[in-house]
Amino acid sequence: MSSYQPPFFLQNGLIQTLYVALWMNHHWQKTTTLIEPNYQEHIFKGANDVPIFGLVAIPDNPRGTIVGTYGVTGDVENQWYLRLLGRKAYAQGYAVVLFDWRGHGKTALLSPVLTSDGLLEGKDFMYIASQAKAMGCPSQFWFTGYSLGGKLALWALHEASRSNIEEIYKLRDQDIGGGMVICPSLHGMRSLDYLENHNFWTRYLEKSIAKNLQELAMQIFQAHPQHIDIEAIKKINSIKQFDQYLVIPSLGYNTVAEYYEACSPLKFMGDIKKPTLILYAIDDPLFDPTLVDDLSKIGTKNPMIDLILTKNGGHVGYISSLSCQQEYQDFDRWWGWNRCLEFVTKSNQ
Repeated sequence: MSSYQPPFFLQNGLIQTLYVALWMNHHWQKTTTLIEPNYQEHIFKGANDVPIFGLVAIPDNPRGTIVGTYGVTGDVENQWYLRLLGRKAYAQGYAVVLFDWRGHGKTALLSPVLTSDGLLEGKDFMYIASQAKAMGCPSQFWFTGYSLGGKLALWALHEASRSNIEEIYKLRDQDIGGGMVICPSLHGMRSLDYLENHNFWTRYLEKSIAKNLQELAMQIFQAHPQHIDIEAIKKINSIKQFDQYLVIPSLGYNTVAEYYEACSPLKFMGDIKKPTLILYAIDDPLFDPTLVDDLSKIGTKNPMIDLILTKNGGHVGYISSLSCQQEYQDFDRWWGWNRCLEFVTKSNQ
């Protein structure tokens, strides 16, 4: 357990989650004096040659490279939490690669290929690292993400633990440093069952995400009308239905339960061979609370996993109180990203 403490009014996980999502979305730039890196747009090739849109920034004398993406919806333009990481990492001397994962943002405009919740996105991370290295981004590469993006980064670390990455990706084992994830999604079925049945607010959050997914699917239809069924999009009223009607048919799964089991990182996290920081809040309102026990057991058994459980934090919140900032000697309130970059720096020493 960590000594992380939020401000008094954010000690409830749901309140901190909503505060970060709804309020800080409009005011986050007032919390930092760090400037936006001068990103260059680049189209990477992911697994099966799927085009992946990304942003790349390389400072003078970079000390390593951070490769990251975001959660279930959004894009690199509006995902401010990821852009905040980009500012912080760049200011500390790291090259930064941020990308729209499959079915999102400009990647969705480039290709009709939908999401696979890690099954292919883990490979995408590796291909992006390989191509970024050829562009001048230095090793070691560190993979990161939050929420569903955290699951994707865990899949990347699983892929990086394979013995033949040089043959597949033209990357040496020592090119991959490790990863750091915040509030990763660990099991879709268990958490969605929890959201759908726990209380009014969790049902509200699930419906809100489902609506965003439906809008995302409509954007893909508008870009690639011949590749997606408009009638299927109209049926979407839940996250499970998005996966049932649009995702699993092309991946060969019969049910969403089968699909969620296949893409859960719980089954391989015990075998990850790269240093991995996991920040996970016990009061996260989006995930099944029993997942904390599963995660704790994995963290105990695998010495490569540095698991930090916190009593508070909500879902991808981790705003720290002033006393907490003083305790950790942080210069801003973004406790989660500060611990992630601290982990990378210490691992590089």
